[in-house]
Amino acid sequence: MNNDIGAAFRGPISMAIFDWAGTVLDFGCIAPVRAFQEAFENAGLTITEAEARAPMGAAKREHIALILGDAEVQRRWQETKGRASTEADIDALYADFLMIDRVNTAKYSELIPGTLVVMTELRTQGIRIGSTTGYPRQIMDGLMPLAAAQGYTPDHCVTVSEAPRGRPFPDMVLMNALVLGAPDLRGCVVVDDSPSGLISGRAAGMWTVGIAVSGNEIGLSLEEWKAKTEAERETRRTAAAQNLRAAGAHYVIDTVAELPAVIADINAKLAEGVMP
Repeated sequence: MNNDIGAAFRGPISMAIFDWAGTVLDFGCIAPVRAFQEAFENAGLTITEAEARAPMGAAKREHIALILGDAEVQRRWQETKGRASTEADIDALYADFLMIDRVNTAKYSELIPGTLVVMTELRTQGIRIGSTTGYPRQIMDGLMPLAAAQGYTPDHCVTVSEAPRGRPFPDMVLMNALVLGAPDLRGCVVVDDSPSGLISGRAAGMWTVGIAVSGNEIGLSLEEWKAKTEAERETRRTAAAQNLRAAGAHYVIDTVAELPAVIADINAKLAEGVMP
């Protein structure tokens, strides 16, 4: 790598920053969705899976506020409770969510196939591994050891608890870049299954890779995905890819297993002077 900061940047990629659920583990991003649904159920209101998934990528307390901000959910809440939701309601739902999600993240902690192979390949290329998450630190303190036991330990993890602002702002990915010493933000890649995560990567001036099949946009477990016909898979894949590209993804892949080919393509573009 050319270390002359006055020279035109030509790569290569030096850092990849990954989301967690739906990107490197928890195929289908199941754990938080089930926890949101159960927390609302405990509060006396049933929400659909689509309603639970809609704000995915946001900090979890904000996620709950956004669910309640949905006009239809709020209508049902007021019909059930006889009043509009309050900050105290959000706090209560969030506290319940955290208790439920501690159990769920352990239950749905299996690494997505291909994750370890990809991380080994990236490290062989000298690429540092960062990570971000909408989970608070107290959830990650339980989840990270489970990932480590399977062989996945990123070089750094920034949770929404440590960042001034969560997604879609660029704070968490920028904090990774600072701590891990990225030579140039244009040599960083953000890998995320949520539109808000991709928006944050673009806001930071980084390359962005959307995860379609294993992520929240499709929202199926690996077993459920395999049970679909090829026609059903293609329909869902196409819709997910459109949403991720609309959020700013430079590339969209099915799962993290396909990332090395993308890194190679980005390196070729950087060498030609193409920037994110």
